[in-house]
Amino acid sequence: MTRAGPVDELIAKTPDWRGAMLGKLRRLVHDADPEIAEDVKWKRPSNPLGSAVWSHDGMVCVGIILKERVRLAFSAGSSLPDPKKLFNAQLLGKSRAIDVSQNEKLDKQALKAIVKAGVGHNLAKTRPAKTRSRST
Repeated sequence: MTRAGPVDELIAKTPDWRGAMLGKLRRLVHDADPEIAEDVKWKRPSNPLGSAVWSHDGMVCVGIILKERVRLAFSAGSSLPDPKKLFNAQLLGKSRAIDVSQNEKLDKQALKAIVKAGVGHNLAKTRPAKTRSRST
């Protein structure tokens, strides 16, 4: 995270507590996986700034700034261990999310563990390239 990018812009354009919270979540995601890539996607009229997306061999999680909270959503959340019960939103289907309100204290270790599990889930799905067997 040495150069400014679209996620920096998203955080800067959200100057209240939600931008600061997205910045904290971003640091935790990068602490959990220093090789994770980030981008901003899904810009639309109802959400002109878009959402922060972190991926490592596939999408791991999405940081979404909502009106009264910040959401960290995991598309494969139902497949990830959550022993500390951080998932508190989108509890139906395959996805799971963690909604964070203003002044809410984060369980940093548990959150990093979920991110690491998300990366591990993606890496387990990655298959090596097929090799052709040569017949002589």
